[in-house]
Amino acid sequence: MANQALTVSEITTQVKTVLEESLPMMWLIGEVSDFTRASSGHCYWTLRDEASQISCVMFRFSAQKLTFDPEPGMQLLIYGNVSVYERGGRYQFYVHQVQPVGVGEMAIAFERLCERLEAEGLFSHERKRPMPRFPRSIGIVTSGSGAALKDILQVSSRRAPGIQIVLRSTRVQGPGAAENIASAIRDLNIHSGAEILIVGRGGGSPEDLWAFNEEVVARAIYASDIPVVSAVGHEIDNTIADYVADLRAPTPSAAAELVTPDQVDLRRRVATCNQAIVRGIRSRIEENEKQLKNYGVDRLLEGLLGRLQQSSQDLDEMRTSFLSSFDNHLSDIKINLKQSSLKLKASDPLAGLSRGFAFCTRADGSQVTNSSDLVLGDQLILRFSEGNATCIVKTINNLDPPLKTSLNSKGN
Repeated sequence: MANQALTVSEITTQVKTVLEESLPMMWLIGEVSDFTRASSGHCYWTLRDEASQISCVMFRFSAQKLTFDPEPGMQLLIYGNVSVYERGGRYQFYVHQVQPVGVGEMAIAFERLCERLEAEGLFSHERKRPMPRFPRSIGIVTSGSGAALKDILQVSSRRAPGIQIVLRSTRVQGPGAAENIASAIRDLNIHSGAEILIVGRGGGSPEDLWAFNEEVVARAIYASDIPVVSAVGHEIDNTIADYVADLRAPTPSAAAELVTPDQVDLRRRVATCNQAIVRGIRSRIEENEKQLKNYGVDRLLEGLLGRLQQSSQDLDEMRTSFLSSFDNHLSDIKINLKQSSLKLKASDPLAGLSRGFAFCTRADGSQVTNSSDLVLGDQLILRFSEGNATCIVKTINNLDPPLKTSLNSKGN
């Protein structure tokens, strides 16, 4: 009998297995008591109703997404599974997601998250970007089967039939919706090539819209490289996604109106501009025609003749000025030539011949300037003012007074 007995650990493991297999993931509702956030980051509390209670634990990874600390008496809607804490031998509820129940609790959670995100700058107006005026592609994050998508497509096809729509279908309420929405925003940033994102859904209760109040969605919108339009519910609905987005639209239909250019309106504007241009051109032509009529052929000829006469007078003045300058220039040239001629005559070696001097050279034409350059018998040619003579050197005297030379001369 003892050989068939189970250990405490074994029976605890079996109970744990039975609980986990028979009770899948579920939603649980109840009132909070004894909430504690441990230094490890895990959260512990008790959830109870009128007749019973259950211990709850939310581990750090999930607790990081908790935007508020549940207070005693607060009604919570929690999502998770039942299992057994083996060391303590007790069953407990392992929480993955928390939503407040009732307007009061939801308002508290909403305000606390708003305060924290605003302090971090996620709501800052300075970071909000303008919408592209003529986008070629729009990304949409919403349910693929919801009325919001139909409204957006209807408005877009009417206003801008050629615009590209990229849908990233996602859950918009219930467990995991917030994470799904955030993932869709990131996917469209990476893969879609869209120039604007519309993130939203149709109307619903505050509980239905709560996914758009989750921190994970707010941070995904804030991190988006593509401008985001928030279009959640109706005009009276306000979500944290509206505060973080670059632009808030009261409804999905209004979002489509805001981001798509109206082709009918554009065509009307183009036609108006075209008419204005045509009117301006016609007015200018008419004005030019009036001016041409004021300037008839006679006035045109008169004006042309006056301009020709003026040009002729200018030409005469230019001719007179040129001739005067030319005469002055010639006079200067004549004076310079005369002075140069006098200088040349003064430096002419033959100029002294007319005063009784002679120019002495050898037969080969070399000039003789010194008696020491001569030898007896040299034949010299003496050039006079008129004619020349050939001489033979018979005597050379290099001493002062001047040479007394006996020369045999033969006049020419």
